[in-house]
Amino acid sequence: MQTSHSLLLDGHTLTLDTFESVVHHRRPVRLEPTAIRKMERSRKMVEDLLQSGRTVYGITTGFGKFSDIVIDRSQARDLQRNLLVSHACGVGTPLPEEAVRGMMLLRANALAKGNSGIRPLVVERLLTFLNKGIHPVVPGQGSLGASGDLAPLAHIALPLIGEGTVRFKGQERKTKDLLHELEIPPLILESKEGLALINGTQMMASLSSLALLATHHLLNAANTIAAMTVEALNGIPHAFHPLLHQVRGQAGQEICAARLRQLLSGSGRVTAPGERRVQDAYSLRCTPQVHGASLDTYTYVKGIVERELNAATDNPLLFPEEGEVISGGNFHGQPLALTADFLAIAISELANISERRTERLVNPQLSDLPPFLTQQGGLHSGYMILQYAAASLVSENKTLSHPASVDSIPSSANQEDHVSMGAFAARKLHTVIDNVTRVLAIEWICAAQALEFGSGPMGEGTEAAYRLLRSTIPPLTDDRETSVEIEKAAAFIREGHLSHAVAEYLSDKG
Repeated sequence: MQTSHSLLLDGHTLTLDTFESVVHHRRPVRLEPTAIRKMERSRKMVEDLLQSGRTVYGITTGFGKFSDIVIDRSQARDLQRNLLVSHACGVGTPLPEEAVRGMMLLRANALAKGNSGIRPLVVERLLTFLNKGIHPVVPGQGSLGASGDLAPLAHIALPLIGEGTVRFKGQERKTKDLLHELEIPPLILESKEGLALINGTQMMASLSSLALLATHHLLNAANTIAAMTVEALNGIPHAFHPLLHQVRGQAGQEICAARLRQLLSGSGRVTAPGERRVQDAYSLRCTPQVHGASLDTYTYVKGIVERELNAATDNPLLFPEEGEVISGGNFHGQPLALTADFLAIAISELANISERRTERLVNPQLSDLPPFLTQQGGLHSGYMILQYAAASLVSENKTLSHPASVDSIPSSANQEDHVSMGAFAARKLHTVIDNVTRVLAIEWICAAQALEFGSGPMGEGTEAAYRLLRSTIPPLTDDRETSVEIEKAAAFIREGHLSHAVAEYLSDKG
C-alpha cells in the first residue's frame, strides 16, 4: 500500500468524492493521527466509567429494553460477542460490494471522530479488511433504520471477531478460515465496542451516497438526451432563453436551461417560434423546469448526506473534554429516510418526462417523422415497443416512489416506538435509479434514430452524444432485438461515459 496516496480518516472531512475514491477505485485508507488520539481519550473515559461502577447505558448495562439490567464487568466480553451474533439476523439478497465497502468506510469514519469509546485497534482492523478487499456478506433486508442499521452493521462487525461470512477475491468464504489463511487474528471486543460497531446509519448513508453519484450522471444524461430530442423534433430552443429563467430565479432551472443552450449551440436542426409551430409541447418546452427541480432536489439531498458522512451516530456518545456521556438518538435514520424518498421522487420525474419525449419521437401523430422511426412500417415495427418498455418502467417507479419514511412500526417491546424505514427507502431508491437509467437509454436510442431522418449540423453537445451511441449501436434499418442495445446505452449513462464524452467534446470546441 502506498500510504502517500492513502485517504486519512479524521471523522470530519469525508466527501462524496473521497467516498467514491475508496468505494469504486479502491483507494487505501488509514486513520489520521489526531483521530487516534481522540479515540484513545474517549476509550479512557469508558475505562474510567467502568472503574467507577456508574450505571451508563451500553457501557455497564444491556441494550434496548434490557437497558435497565446492569452487566457485571467480568461479562463485558461475552456481552459484546452476544450482541453481534444476536443482531446478525439480516435476510434477503446480499448488498452489492460497493455498498458494503461504503458501510465499512463510513463506520470507520464515524468512530474516528472519537465520541464512541472504541479502541483505535478495532477501527484499524476494520480498515485492514477494507484495504485488503475482505468484504463481509451483508443481507440487504432487516433494518428498520431506527437504532441505526443494526442487523446490517452486525454482519459488517462479525468478521472482526472471526465469525460470519466474507467475500474475498470473488469467492465467498467462512471468515475464520480466511483469517487463519491470512494470519490475521480475530479480535476480542471490550466493553462498549460491539455497540459502537453496530449502532449507526451507515447502510442508509452508503446507499444514499452511491445513489447521489449515480444521480449526477443521470442529470447530465437527461439534459443531453433531451437536447437530442429537441433537435430531432425541430424544437424551439427560444424557450430556453436566459431572460425567461432568470425572472423565475430557481437555480436548478437556470442551470439546466443554460446547459440545453450549450448543448444545442450551432445546431441547424432547431427552429424559431412560428417557423413550424408557435411553441413546443411541455415535455420539450418545460425541460429546464422539470430537470431543474430534480437538480435542486439532488443538491439538497447531497448536503444532508455529506453531513451524515461525518456524523457520530451511535449511542451513547462520549465527550471527554466536557466530561459528558450522553444517551440520545443520533442513530435515528429520519434525515436519510426522507431524503432517499425525496430523491426517488425527483429522479422518477426525469423518467416521466423522458418517456413523454420518446412518445413524441415514435408517434407519427405528434411529429413529421416516420411512424415508429422505420421506413417500412407494417413489415417492420421499428421502435414501437421501446416506448412500451419505457412506459412499464415509469409505471413501476410510481409505486416505488411511494415514501417508505411515512411508515413506522414499533420494536424492542415498544422502547423503539418510532422508526424511519430509511434502509428500505435507500434500497428502493436504487431500483428507481436503474429504471430511470433505462428509460433515458430508450429515449437516447430513439432520438438518435430520429436524427437519421433530418439534415443539417447537430449541436455541439448533441453531436458528441450521437457519435458515442453510434460507436456501438448502428442506425435501425431492419427490425432487430433491442434489449441488448438498451443495456449498452444504459451502461454508457450509468458509468459516466455519456457525461464525459459530451464534456470533452464541448471542451475541445473551446
